[in-house]
Amino acid sequence: MSSVRRNAYQDVLHREVKKFEWTGKISEKFGENVFYEDKMREYLPEQAYKSIKSAIQHGTKIDRNIADVAASAMKEWALEKGATHYTHWFQPLTGATAEKHDAFFKPIGPGRAIEQFSGDLLVQQEPDASSFPNGGIRNTFEARGYTAWDPSSPAFVIDSTLCIPTIFIAYTGEALDYKMPLLKALNAVDKAATEVCKYFDKNVEKVIATLGWEQEYFLIDKAFYNARPDLMMTGRVLFGHPPAKGQQLDDHYFGSIPARITNFMREFEMEAIRLGIPVTTRHNEVAPNQFECAPIFEECNLANDHNLLLMDLLEKVARKHDFRIILHEKPFPGLNGSGKHNNWALATDTGVNLLAPGKNPKSNLQFLTFFVNTIKAIHEHSDTLRASIASASNDHRLGGHEAPPAIVSAFIGSHLTTLLDDLEKNIKAGKMTPADKTELKLNIGKIPQILLDNTDRNRTSPFAFTGNKFEYRAVGSLANCAQPMITINTIVARQLQLFKIAVDKRIKDGNGKDEAILKELQKLIKESKSIRFEGNGYGEEWVIEAKKRGLSNLKDTPSALKVWERQDVIDVFEKMEVFTKRELLARQEIEYEKYIMRNQIEARLISDLTQNHIIPVVVDYQNKLIQNIQGLTAILGDEAIQGTTAQKGILIDLSMHMNKMQEFSREMLENRKQANKIEDIAKRAEAYRDTVRVFFTKISYHTDKLEILVDDETWPFPKLREMLFTS
Repeated sequence: MSSVRRNAYQDVLHREVKKFEWTGKISEKFGENVFYEDKMREYLPEQAYKSIKSAIQHGTKIDRNIADVAASAMKEWALEKGATHYTHWFQPLTGATAEKHDAFFKPIGPGRAIEQFSGDLLVQQEPDASSFPNGGIRNTFEARGYTAWDPSSPAFVIDSTLCIPTIFIAYTGEALDYKMPLLKALNAVDKAATEVCKYFDKNVEKVIATLGWEQEYFLIDKAFYNARPDLMMTGRVLFGHPPAKGQQLDDHYFGSIPARITNFMREFEMEAIRLGIPVTTRHNEVAPNQFECAPIFEECNLANDHNLLLMDLLEKVARKHDFRIILHEKPFPGLNGSGKHNNWALATDTGVNLLAPGKNPKSNLQFLTFFVNTIKAIHEHSDTLRASIASASNDHRLGGHEAPPAIVSAFIGSHLTTLLDDLEKNIKAGKMTPADKTELKLNIGKIPQILLDNTDRNRTSPFAFTGNKFEYRAVGSLANCAQPMITINTIVARQLQLFKIAVDKRIKDGNGKDEAILKELQKLIKESKSIRFEGNGYGEEWVIEAKKRGLSNLKDTPSALKVWERQDVIDVFEKMEVFTKRELLARQEIEYEKYIMRNQIEARLISDLTQNHIIPVVVDYQNKLIQNIQGLTAILGDEAIQGTTAQKGILIDLSMHMNKMQEFSREMLENRKQANKIEDIAKRAEAYRDTVRVFFTKISYHTDKLEILVDDETWPFPKLREMLFTS
């Protein structure tokens, strides 16, 4: 066994379990490191507290004097928590969070200093906007950009630093992050949904979008991780023969969690609880060494912040337990990938979940209104929804091993399918009689209150209704939830706007309110029927059926990213005041660049590992076989012909696979050089897809064959069976 692989294996075998214990109730520790409302009440004067509460609830502006008071209160609280620094914590378009730490410390004279933090420093700071992805919005020499405090997401202390969630904008005011457009999308859906809610309840003043994410991830021992350059550099193994036993026995799913992993989970969960992240669920996922955690749902903006914070926590705590966290959507071939299901719903300030059936015809008509309008929004903007989760890494996952396909469809279950079909057929044209209205109301009133349990699950559906929420399952584990949440909330807001206009017109034309709503719902049900699909999303049959229905099949990221430049897509985001055309096209360019760079890194690494690691090992093994054949021939003479058949066959196979691997690597390199010369970024991305990325599987086929031919003792990298089953 190679020294690197042997050392890694020995390290893992002798790894000690690092125990983690805590005392007391979990509930007592929840949010202890967060500047929540109870802390604001304690540290802020009443007027300042009310002003900040108003800003959180209604989006009112915070006066600079109030900001000074808030900054002072935050500082005092943070110092008591052991903080020495503060940072604006923001979400640039890199896909990760960013922060620049500054000390509270300020010298005021010889040998004298104080802790200082002003309202100006709380409200706004100026990081370098040109050093983050901006899609051409900022030139390299135009460095100015601003981070600005988001009071709706509470500050928190982590690792002796006060973290203040902020938006990140260019000097021109254009968004350079995920948070600002998410806040705009949430504002848009709030306004549109509130207007529709007033058909049913005049007391509704605000509608809140909620999000409950489910984070899947793999854990790999640090020794194996460090011995696999491909896993370190790309987040996935670029080659590796599948182990004889993978996930086919389903024995890992919901199985007993090993002690070492349990202690890791306990520690990161406690850190999450202290930071106000309400994680409540943990379990083994389907693939070996794959796991999942999930929280209780929260307001969408806060939930997204918490997911990004948790991803960072997973990495930090995993290192303490000698693990490495793998968030790539498809780190291991032949096994389930990792997603991040986004469970989305709308709730009123009166405490009603608008996507939960009620107990009477009126509440169920409200439910149907938001339910049908959501389906209609998905139907009209399915391409936009697909584009929102497009990435080079998610392309590896979609459509395989229980992951949803790239074709967007909505699963609603048999009960609701029957109900919508009945509504489509039974609402009559023209003036409805009292008997017709009564019959419809009775039918609507029969929506089962136990729908949550009556709605079956369909793991192949990208967008599924699960009883009181919609679950967008195509989101990748590496993704920032903000991008799909921006899209869903924007398109639903636009659809609710159009619905309100249409219903108001029907009422103006002489229809009663309920009759106008029902007739408009009937129209939407008919128009959006093709997006509803209850069957198996895998296989060619669904591809053919989807094409008949007129549904798009945007199989890869370059195809999906073209959606952002369509005028109808731009119009929706501009009308809802979420993105300008310039902002959308900038994000498209950034995503093209990410796609190219990820594939470029993988292509370079494949060339490096095949040339510098695999080929030398294969040649050495060939030499051993040649020496063996020559030795047997020298001793046995002609009798060695039969005795060396196996060795000669292996030699031939080794040469064939090595030559093909070398041939494909050289061809890939040449194609990469040609692709890099293409100036148009969209065409360059397509060239990487069509002429570079296609070689990844071709090369890995031959490296995997070489892995099982070469002496196990000399193979240089930890094998998948070792990485996934040794702990």
